[in-house]
Amino acid sequence: MQYTGWMERNGERLTRTEIERMLSQEPALLSQCGGEFALAWDACRARDHFGIIPASVPAGAIVCGGRTVGRIEPSPPPCDLEEAILTAIRLRSDEGVVALSGGVDSSLVAGIAGLECVVVGFEESHDAVQAARAARELGLTLHTVTPTEALIEEALTHVVSVIPDPTNPVDASIATTLYFVAEWAGEQGYSRILAGQGADELFGGYARYLGSDDLAAELEHDFHGLADQALRDQRIAALHGAYFSLPYMDVRVVRAIRGVPAHERVRDGVRKHLLRTIAERHIPAEIAWHEKKAMQYGSGIWRVIQRLARKNGYKKSVQGYLNQISRAEYGIGD
Repeated sequence: MQYTGWMERNGERLTRTEIERMLSQEPALLSQCGGEFALAWDACRARDHFGIIPASVPAGAIVCGGRTVGRIEPSPPPCDLEEAILTAIRLRSDEGVVALSGGVDSSLVAGIAGLECVVVGFEESHDAVQAARAARELGLTLHTVTPTEALIEEALTHVVSVIPDPTNPVDASIATTLYFVAEWAGEQGYSRILAGQGADELFGGYARYLGSDDLAAELEHDFHGLADQALRDQRIAALHGAYFSLPYMDVRVVRAIRGVPAHERVRDGVRKHLLRTIAERHIPAEIAWHEKKAMQYGSGIWRVIQRLARKNGYKKSVQGYLNQISRAEYGIGD
């Protein structure tokens, strides 16, 4: 059996031995398993419900002999949203490191998980300052990664070789930030990186939601785009033998929050209002209600990429610079 990630059933973590026994004695139980995993045994393959872990089969599929024979459809006992979030984090907290930016998403994960944390950011950058503050308030160990311009330039050559849309400036800058998170984790011997991805789309974190004419439709659209984001991020993590573990994409959390009306997720001009309300019961209120920048801006990585673009003759086009890297290194776009 080949196995990446972790599995659970009804809130109980499964050991490798228990998984092997299930596959040999009660294979029908596989369809009820949650977690984040890619599994291969005999002539069969399976992948977790939302496809968090990359694999050669579709998300949530059980494929044997090249034919889909079942679906991964976990249905844990019903619970409210707060319990769902806490359970999702605790199930992932037996190992790993937390990617901490100091915002409510990652700070709640870090506070509940109690693991050491890592942030990417330049001195006095928004994320470095906020993550240090959050770690101090939560009593957690924080490691700050401050890449040089040369290292960022080198990282970009690796990033554009693996992400689905290598010349998209937003994707490339996010992926470059995550590259250094995953690199640090891999060097320290960690394979699991707990992260807050998915919270913006599920709880209403983007600034554009405040002026949306149809918030429910926009949230639904963005939720369905999470698979592409996960693919981008996991490809970056895989470069360093790691994977991102996403508590907010747990089936319990998704089921609970999608039953909450859009106007309760974003209300009174506050993004992620519901998540912040829950978070302040578990982490300091000033962290729960703090508004932060997107990681590529908060870390300072975006400014460096813009500077590199200018140095390479692209004064107004980061995309042009990324195209140049893609062509020069990998022939993409030729």
